[in-house]
Amino acid sequence: MTAVASSTVHETAAALRRLYFVRFGFAVVWAALLVVTGAELGPVSVTLLVLYPLFDVAAAVVDARSSRGAGPVRGLYGNVVISLLAAVGLAIACAAGIPAVLQVWGAWAIVSGLVQLFVGVSRRKMGGQWPMILSGSISVVAGSSFIVMASGPQPSLTSLAGYAAIGGIFFLVSAVRLGRAANRSRE
Repeated sequence: MTAVASSTVHETAAALRRLYFVRFGFAVVWAALLVVTGAELGPVSVTLLVLYPLFDVAAAVVDARSSRGAGPVRGLYGNVVISLLAAVGLAIACAAGIPAVLQVWGAWAIVSGLVQLFVGVSRRKMGGQWPMILSGSISVVAGSSFIVMASGPQPSLTSLAGYAAIGGIFFLVSAVRLGRAANRSRE
């Protein structure tokens, strides 16, 4: 690997590592707040539901800017559009009730999971991406289960908190693995 390519990979890995730590912290705090406020759709839970995809938009923009030199970022820009649509969809769905929220969240989880899977596979050589690949795959399955739950007898927002917390753990694992990959690229 050339010195310039090694430097770019190291800088990208370091930036992603910081971003993934922030995403972990946000996901855990968000999940805890949703558990506390999400028994029904109220002002706080609605705000949290719309905030999550908007945070995803901001994170994808930071990711794309950090990753420009390390490879294609089209999937990240696609995720920006998908998450903006999800935020609007969730704002509308909140007026219709928890089943509608679960359906919109489920559709978003499926599509964004596929994007995360695609981006993770394209970054595999950077290291630290297997948790992101696995997380994207799980997101597709979880999204499908949210859509099914929406038609169940007592749909609940609690499952969304669990989904966010698990996603946060994957970001934490990936951040740790990226730190190891960045250290190896310096050697």
